[in-house]
Amino acid sequence: MERVYLDHAGTTPVHPRVLEAMQPYFRERFGNPASLHGFGQEAAQAVMQAREFLAGLIGAASPDEIVFTSGGTESDNAAIVGTLLARQKKGNHLITSAIEHHAVLHTCQFLQKQGLAEVTYLPVDSAGLVDPEEVKKAIGDKTILVSIMHANNEIGTIEPIVEIGAVCRERQVAFHTDAVQTVGHIPVSVQEMNIDLLSLSGHKFYGPKGVGALYVRKGVRISPILHGGGQEWGRRSGTLNVSGIVGLGEAARRAREEMEAEAPRQAEMRERLLCSLLEAIAECIITGHRSQRLPNNASICIHYVEGESMLLNLDLQGIAASSGSACTSGSLEASHVLLAIGLSHETAHGSLRFTFGRDNKPSDVDRVLEVLPPVVKRLRAMSPLAN
Repeated sequence: MERVYLDHAGTTPVHPRVLEAMQPYFRERFGNPASLHGFGQEAAQAVMQAREFLAGLIGAASPDEIVFTSGGTESDNAAIVGTLLARQKKGNHLITSAIEHHAVLHTCQFLQKQGLAEVTYLPVDSAGLVDPEEVKKAIGDKTILVSIMHANNEIGTIEPIVEIGAVCRERQVAFHTDAVQTVGHIPVSVQEMNIDLLSLSGHKFYGPKGVGALYVRKGVRISPILHGGGQEWGRRSGTLNVSGIVGLGEAARRAREEMEAEAPRQAEMRERLLCSLLEAIAECIITGHRSQRLPNNASICIHYVEGESMLLNLDLQGIAASSGSACTSGSLEASHVLLAIGLSHETAHGSLRFTFGRDNKPSDVDRVLEVLPPVVKRLRAMSPLAN
């Protein structure tokens, strides 16, 4: 059976060049980069080169602004909790949006429950966009951080980060963005976007799992949330994952080389899939902004059927997709993102997300169009909502 992988927002396969770059650091070049001997210094040089590649990908002024972490979740936690700890004397008010990834939302909710922070959750419009004017209105004397994602992981909407960053810069409030879905896929420049803190994760752009980074603009203070040996200039203790970091660096270098060609290629497949599904399936809607969206993201809701049922039927035909966020696909609760953009619980339960990658080809779109409409027809025939 032909297998089609269309869940690249969930994770991506390691790029062959990334795997090749990582392999020597498991055995031949296994040194601890904190050690002074030759083995350690060889590893330290590889880590510095990865910092340079990553800094180049996001337009950072210096490689020293890159702090390596275990992934996007740790980076989000380090940005939010680290800023709160470092700025306690100024205030404890945080601003975020209703559609953030749970790594941001749950961190903010935890801090609220502990009485450590006050949080404003900004609404979004029907396309999932945050209004920069609402950000401006929400900032008060005790506001210390605004955290708005660069692009949503479920519906693919790209937020007006430049404008939001400008508001924060004007009001002298730190600005963090979860860019896990955008780094390596669309151009990101922390300088041009007025970003102070940025989270990213390697496995979202063909790097290994378990490694990511937090960009910290020079002059921005965060307190560490992990304590120990003082690695990463005291900002994140723990022996560095050298092989993973090398892989992350190589993924960053590859992304700079391939992004310009890949983004429009994937966007073309996305548009063909979306337009064809609207024609082939009645009462099917596109979720997220129609044009201001990630090039690889095709997210829809189909009335009168459950997303989980469609996923299982697609999987039986060898097609991998997702329903809402990959991190919550095991839950039967309606997506908080889809509810936030105004969809009913019933409609939100019929969500599907197809996300393309570098190995996908036009025939993969053909396969989805061959399989999905009959699946929907069969499931609707069994649904009491459709009759």
